[in-house]
Order: sequence, then C-alpha cells, then structure tokens
Amino acid sequence: MLPRTVTLALAATLLSLTPTPPPASASGSCTSSAPFVSGTEGYHTFRIPAAVRAANGSLIAFAEGRRDSPGDSGAIQTVAKTSRDGGCTWGDLRVVDSNGEATAGNPTPVLARNDDLILLTVHNGPVSEKAIMSGTVSPQDTRRVFVQRSPDNGRTWTPARDITATTKLPNWRWYAAAPGHATLLKHGRYAGRIIVPANHSSAPAAGSADVGTEAKYYGGHDLYSDDNGRTWHIGFTDDPTDGVLAPNETTATELPDGTVYFSSRNQGSAPEHRLDAYSTDGGRTLTRPYQVQPTLSGPKVEGSVLQTTDRRILLYSGPSDRAIRRTMQLRTSSDGGKTWHPSTVLADAPAGYSDLVQPDRKTIGVLYETGETSAYEKIEFRRLPL
Repeated sequence: MLPRTVTLALAATLLSLTPTPPPASASGSCTSSAPFVSGTEGYHTFRIPAAVRAANGSLIAFAEGRRDSPGDSGAIQTVAKTSRDGGCTWGDLRVVDSNGEATAGNPTPVLARNDDLILLTVHNGPVSEKAIMSGTVSPQDTRRVFVQRSPDNGRTWTPARDITATTKLPNWRWYAAAPGHATLLKHGRYAGRIIVPANHSSAPAAGSADVGTEAKYYGGHDLYSDDNGRTWHIGFTDDPTDGVLAPNETTATELPDGTVYFSSRNQGSAPEHRLDAYSTDGGRTLTRPYQVQPTLSGPKVEGSVLQTTDRRILLYSGPSDRAIRRTMQLRTSSDGGKTWHPSTVLADAPAGYSDLVQPDRKTIGVLYETGETSAYEKIEFRRLPL
C-alpha cells in the first residue's frame, strides 16, 4: 500500500490531468458580454457594430476602431473578434481593413451561398461628411466602396478590393453601405443573391443655390451580387428630395415569401423617423418608394431588422426614446413589417447603433452600442431566448 503522502500526490497529479469542465458560458448560457470596450486595445472609441454567423457556427463581431477620438473621420479601422460559444466569450481583436490615417469603416458582413464570408467597407480620406456632401474633396478622399472575403470562417481575409466603379453613380457624393449585416436571399427565384442596403447623397441640379449638404439630398439604394460577392450591381434607387423623407442608414432582411424588407433611418422632417419599403424582385426595384412607418419610431439613428427562423417573428432593434439615443428595445412584427409592437427593453441606458444575429435557432443576439453615461462606452452583446 502506498504511503498517504504519495497517494495524495498521485491524486493531485491525476486531477491536474483531468480536463476542467467548461465554464457555463461555453455552452452559450450567458446573457451578455462586451467584445469591444472603448479606451482599450489601442483605440479611443469603438463604434458601428455588425455581426454575422459563419458557416461553422461561430459568431464574428465587427466594429469601427476609432484610434484617436470618437469622431466620424480620422484614423478608423474595421476590426473584428470571433466567438465560438454563442457570444459569451470573444477571441483576440484583429484588424480586417485599414486605410492608413484615414477611414475604413461601415462594416457590412454576410455569409454567401458558398460559405465564404463577404465584407463590404467604405473608405474616405481625412475629411468630414459635410465636405464630401459639398463636393469639395478629391476623388481619392471621397467615399469609396470595397469588398473582402474570408474562406475560413473569418480567420483570414483577402485584401480589400475597390468596387466603387460598379456600386456608386457619378453624381453621388456621400455613400454608406448599411451598416450592419447584409442579407443572403434563400427563397424563390433569387435564392443565392446577396443584398446590401445602402444610402448616398446626390449633387444638386445645375444652377441650384444648394451646396449638397442639405438633408434632402440623402437617398437610398441597394447593391446585389449573384456570384457570391465577386461582381456587384446597383439595384433600386430612391431620391425623394422633398425634405420630409430622406433615406439614410438602412437595414434589410428577407421575409419568408422571398420579399426583401428595407428599414431606413430618416434624415428628413417626418415626425416618425423610420422609413420602410419592399422589393419583390430581389432588390432591383421597390414595390413603392420609401414611406413613413408610423408604428416604428425613435431618434435619428441606425437600426437593425432580422427575420428569425420562426416565420412568425420579424425583429427590429434600436433606441426607443424618441428624443435621444437611449433605451435599446426590440420591436416585433407578425405581418412582415406592416405594423410593429414594443417588446423586450434591453436596458434603460444610453444606446446607439445595433445589429441583430441568430447564434442558434432558439437564441437572438443583439450587438449594440451602450454605456452608463454615453452610448459609446462599449459595444455589448446580449443573448435573449427567441
């Protein structure tokens, strides 16, 4: 029989070799995490969240890493982190796209039919949105559109490729894809098509006293690709120019019957700020122009829509306070976006941009900007039961 001291030492050795049970979060049982915290990892501020589920089930969270300030121009990189446990824990930060001392942002990811991840970003020089809208910046400094792909679930990415020539009309000045996830169509004759909701600003007509910075020059459009993101086309365009409706940052999702539903921030003067529209031909045209959605309101801000795997539930995420960016809330629709109803409030706290994703068939994930005194203190990921 072994001495007691030897027995205890052997037991300790065997215990150290026994695999440690995974923490509760490894099974996806957590409720929240914070993949991006401003003031850490070499960045002053993280903003503009986007999320996608890769073919292997992992989640990729994207954001703009704003190096020197919270401002919308300057040294801004597109960064990403991966979660393999449904959004409870996140891997190391990776820079996916960079533009030197200027901007590479507005991440817009999607999983293509061939299981590649596709990412659109938009670049511009160290200039402001106002300067770009006024048409006073160089072609190099204005907004340009880029695409990348990852064949390995987000571990590596191809260099960013400029696709501005086929995605931006000559009289457009400002430009933004989404931000937030793009959509892969899965139903009907356009199955396999990628839809990217987007917005732009147009130049004033010749002889106009306007300079182009007026809100009425914002308009909406979308992009589509039928070959897994290799070539791109402009679909519908909608330019109201009445000052009441001015489509801006846009989100989209495919309804169960194959219709594409678009929900847009409105920079115009309409009292209810969300606009919406539908396409039944895979994003090439709208069934009618953008119009006010009276049952879905909030401050002027980006939002996210997602048709869930439960055909009855269409979701919207965005701040619900009508005056300021505060109180992130889910809204639900059971009639394809015709009417919306209040649902879960994530927190009565400052809140900004958001993106919706489904980690699995029973769970909804909301990646959103929030904080205690400002909406830009962190980007949080919340898990909720569908």
